[in-house]
Parts: sequence; C-alpha cells; structure tokens
Amino acid sequence: MTTAVLITGASSGIGRAAAGRLLKRPGFTVYATARRPETLAGLADAGATVLPLDVTDEDSMAAAVRTVEERHGSVGILINNAGYGEYGTIEEADLDAVRRQFETNVFGFSRMIQLVLPGMRAARSGRIINIGSMGGRVTFPVGGYYHASKYAVEAITDALRFETAPFGISTSLIAPGLIRTGFGATAARTLASSGADGGPYAPLRAAADEQMAVSYASPLLAAEPDAVAAVVEHAATARKPRSRYTVTPAAKAIVQSRRFLGSGLFDAYLRLQFRSSK
Repeated sequence: MTTAVLITGASSGIGRAAAGRLLKRPGFTVYATARRPETLAGLADAGATVLPLDVTDEDSMAAAVRTVEERHGSVGILINNAGYGEYGTIEEADLDAVRRQFETNVFGFSRMIQLVLPGMRAARSGRIINIGSMGGRVTFPVGGYYHASKYAVEAITDALRFETAPFGISTSLIAPGLIRTGFGATAARTLASSGADGGPYAPLRAAADEQMAVSYASPLLAAEPDAVAAVVEHAATARKPRSRYTVTPAAKAIVQSRRFLGSGLFDAYLRLQFRSSK
C-alpha cells in the first residue's frame, strides 16, 4: 500500500484533527483538501500537501485524485470525511437544500470512492475510511434528511467492503456521536431557517434546538474531534482494521438502546427528550 493519504473536508473538525495525527506518523504523505485551500495553512505548515477539493465538483475531485496518483501511483488511504447536517422537519425542509446535502454527503462521497478505486485495484491494496455517524444507525426528529444521508453511507460502505475485498482493499466505517465541531452550529442554523415563520412544528423545533445546545455542551454526551481522529489513525494503521467503529460511549449506548427498545419505547424516550422548557 502506498503511503499517500487523501483526506476530504480537512479545513476543520474531524478532518483537520485526523490530518494532524497522521502527519505525526512516520512514512505517511498527507494530502489535506478543502473547498478553500487557504483554510489549510496550518496543516501545510505542519507538513501536509494541500489541495483544493470540492466534493460537489467533478473536475475538482478528479484533479485531486490525479495529482496523488501521478506522484504515488495510487491513493493509499482515502479518508472520506466531507459532510454536513441540513436540519428541519420532513414537511418544512427546503428540498433544494436537502439535495445539496445529498450531493455532499452521498454523491460526492461516492464519487471520491469511484475515483480512487481503479488505482487501488491496480495496486492490489488500499484503505477507504468513511466517516459516517451515529445518525446512520438511529434517527432523531428534525434531522430526518441528514440521517437518511448517513444511512446511505452505511449501506454504501457495507456493499463496498464486500465488493473490494478481493482486490486487497479494506473498508472501515467510523460512526461518531456528538463531536464539538462546526456541525452543531450548522445544524442549528439550518433548523432555524427551516421554519422561520413559526408554524405547527415551532414547539418541536424549539425543543430540538434546546436539546442540541445542551447535548453539545455536555462532557458526558459530546467529545472533541481528536476522539474521532484517534480512531481514524487506528483504522489507517492497524494490520487488520475493523469494519465499523462507533465513537464515544454515549453514541454506543444510544445505538444499543435503539436496537433493544424498539420503535415504541424509543419514541417514548424521544418524547421525554424533545420537550421544550421555553
């Protein structure tokens, strides 16, 4: 396997933390990418090669992969990290905004895989590390479309793992819980804009906004990006990486609770959680 690591969405949060960790590992050449490469200056100073890459732009994606392949023969490790949350109720959400979210979280994510696979197959080696979410295993109200995109990531990863194993390519999915990045602020902003005129879901949106703020502030429920970056590092360097990692104790507990409680009891739990105190 080549030592070239290509990371999408490295300007902040999990992507930036993962790049920082892998830059400290001997032998790796880290290609950190973002839509605006000037946001990667700190990683460049630390030794990363920075490239522009927008996962909603075909030419941008192809150019970044081509650059790595010209220098190394193939991408050794793809860390498929770019993504964001578009929040709102199913009825109120702007479907154009939902489509943009799917372009990033599903179609751009998938196209990056398609672009690196021919080189990996020719090299008979490679690793693909997909950053999913606890939200690909459990769904919360006002996040249905975001969760749908992460459920898609789960399905694509499961199929990919089987399809590419004969070519020496391993695939891992990392499913974080609540991580203190810009994700929470983006989710809150899109939630607010989805029903600015009040409407029948105003109490639910208020409760969800309150719940997000409390959860992200909680040291028991939320973690820093480096908690995920440490798992990315393990998946990138372990002799036999696991097929799936769930990150944070709270995320593991919530996923298992959803599994064992069933829909009725889990909905009852949600009714208790999503009560607005305002």
